Amino acid sequence: MKYSKYSVVIIGSGVSGLYLALKVAEQKHLNDGILVITKSQMNISSSELAQGGIVAVLPQINKNDSISSHVSDTIKAGCGLNDFNAVKFISQNSSCVIQDLINQGVNFDKTPDGKLSFALEAAHSIPRILHVKDATGKAIEDVLCDKVSKTPEIEIYENTSAIELLVDNSNSVKGVIVYNRETDSYEAVYSNAVVIATGGVGQLFAHTTSPEVATGDGIALAYRAGAKVKNMEFVQFHPSALAVTNKTTMPLVSEAVRGAGAKLCDSRGNYFAKDFDERGELAPRDIVARAIFATMSKNNDDNVFLDISQMGIEFFRNRFPNISKKCEENGVDISDGLIPVAPAAHYFMGGIQTNIYGETTIDNLYAIGECSCSGFHGANRLASNSLLECAVGAYELANVLCEKNLDPPKNFDEKVKNILEKYEQDSESACDFEELDIEDIKNKVKDIMWEYAGIVRNKEKLAIAKNKLQMLSQAIHSATCAHTSDCYEVKNMILVSSLIVESALSRENSIGAHFREDFPQCNVIESKENKTIETVDFGVEDGKIFVE
Repeated sequence: MKYSKYSVVIIGSGVSGLYLALKVAEQKHLNDGILVITKSQMNISSSELAQGGIVAVLPQINKNDSISSHVSDTIKAGCGLNDFNAVKFISQNSSCVIQDLINQGVNFDKTPDGKLSFALEAAHSIPRILHVKDATGKAIEDVLCDKVSKTPEIEIYENTSAIELLVDNSNSVKGVIVYNRETDSYEAVYSNAVVIATGGVGQLFAHTTSPEVATGDGIALAYRAGAKVKNMEFVQFHPSALAVTNKTTMPLVSEAVRGAGAKLCDSRGNYFAKDFDERGELAPRDIVARAIFATMSKNNDDNVFLDISQMGIEFFRNRFPNISKKCEENGVDISDGLIPVAPAAHYFMGGIQTNIYGETTIDNLYAIGECSCSGFHGANRLASNSLLECAVGAYELANVLCEKNLDPPKNFDEKVKNILEKYEQDSESACDFEELDIEDIKNKVKDIMWEYAGIVRNKEKLAIAKNKLQMLSQAIHSATCAHTSDCYEVKNMILVSSLIVESALSRENSIGAHFREDFPQCNVIESKENKTIETVDFGVEDGKIFVE
């Protein structure tokens, strides 16, 4: 087994991970450099698929906006389950991060007179969304990829999975074990600063807008090491994914399309959004997603439609060229003004419990972006707050890390040595992979989560999901396969799915993205300073989940 050391190890290569690597490298000379680990290629992440834009709270140029307005909108969308301090902190730091992204080379869209163009999205009280056409995430990711690849202090491990954290008896991280798929080999990477920035969990569901890499790996990695997780029941289902079949990732039809005037109609031509909420198409995502789901169920349809005819087809093609291209690639003719859409798993509000600086409940372990849960989003994410959280989290964590001694550890206790010994032995063992059809098990997980723990939940469905996942867990853990990336990934999928189901069972009320038809009354909790609501703690023993 190979051994190496780095000043900072970052797991994940979306906006959070790459921006953090860049900001640390800019601010501090590191003797042992920065390592970015990605299980695929550097530019494959959920960030790259983010279309609508990034929230920019810039009252100095957007006169009708204010921090208090953005805080209020965020907390309303989150149903009051937000941590007020986290919301205020991220909103206050929006302006400096946006300016830095512009300085880095992100070319946000401008109005004809050369000013920044602010778009409106659902549940925002005013237009405050900066965008690069309809491919904002990709635009930011491309700039960061280019800068990171040209920074000699940063090394990239592609096609590499983080397998186990090296945590000692004092509950402090000393590094991570990684597995390289191409060389079929392990490596022990020593570091006193390990950051998880692995994104969300969309691929746990049969229908999702998330890329294939979004399988909850970072959350599973942290949880197995003893880190606390939080709000695991809150999975956001985007109302409008392009309704195409046989797609691992459903193309997103951005909320900005509805913000620009598109209306929802069913297969009979009825406009239905205001039947569910007076805000219609611009209601929070959870409400619109359930409205579409209910309409599809009532009519026994596979989708509804976005009517873009009122905004003009040519305007749509110019404002949303990426979505127009995706429609064309998938055989959807938009010339009649109708785009077929359906809800799909999109974003995760739960994750690894952190404070506003990305610090977890384990020393030297940090988490930022979608895999983390600082309380910013509450029960339901406000549109385009995701990229803002990624950028602010990375920017502030860079400041925190640059104040620390980042020399890699030199001595290890028996707990860490035992972990290392386990992988030294496993490196020499054989792996009989023929016993399992991993793809079949992955698809079963996705079907279970969509059918029994999806947009509308109840106790009976969740209990079925729990039992089915336990059976899959037993099948995986009884197999001889020990070390392939697919095997690690499916174990992570089962674990994180089980945590979501257990949390959904424990929260016996409906709020935000978590809807229980057996407890339909929404309990809106007023946000108070430092107020967070956590789910039950979990443990793992012999591959099985138990409630403490």
